Amino acid sequence: MSAAPAQAAGCNLSTGPYQRQVEAFLNLWVNGVQSASDCRAIQAFQAQHGITPTMGYAGPLTWQTMSTMLAQRAAGNTPNRDGACPTNVGRIACVDLTRQLSWIQDGATLRYGPVPVRTGKDGTETRTGHNKIYYRNIKHWSTIYNVWMPYSQFFDGGIAFHSVDKSMWNPPGSGGCVNMTPTDAKAYWNLLRNGDDVYVYGRKPGT
Repeated sequence: MSAAPAQAAGCNLSTGPYQRQVEAFLNLWVNGVQSASDCRAIQAFQAQHGITPTMGYAGPLTWQTMSTMLAQRAAGNTPNRDGACPTNVGRIACVDLTRQLSWIQDGATLRYGPVPVRTGKDGTETRTGHNKIYYRNIKHWSTIYNVWMPYSQFFDGGIAFHSVDKSMWNPPGSGGCVNMTPTDAKAYWNLLRNGDDVYVYGRKPGT
């Protein structure tokens, strides 16, 4: 009689409501039934992106994260194919809250991105609207959160582009700022200047 497969620590072997979708996303055998190997793979994904509880359960938050990733991939090199971000103002940084994507364009010409971003969580949503960068600080210290905000570029009150050292898909989100990877935040710093336009639109899933 063969031994039962080893269960990862803290693994939930219940079949989740998004089992099939999660299996397909992770290139697992799609049968809609949780297994020990499924659970370990889902756990690894959750741990990578800070999704808690990290128990390998195919629940709403895990699938919401994967759905956002799929929407980002679908954007390809034409994130503004629907024309939602203005193309008549010259250089502009676009932020699509729905897809958690940002890019820089000159008119209709893509200059950088699109790149995944991490925007405000429920209760501290990143505000939508058309603004301009008004203050830049390459090594900004937040007196509100007591953290460094490298490559900060403020465009709407206390809302800024800045880098963070965590996954862009880490829920529930930021305190309102547009979080970026260090590489992308540095690129934005080099491409943008005070007075450049920023357009934020859409609605982040879960807010």
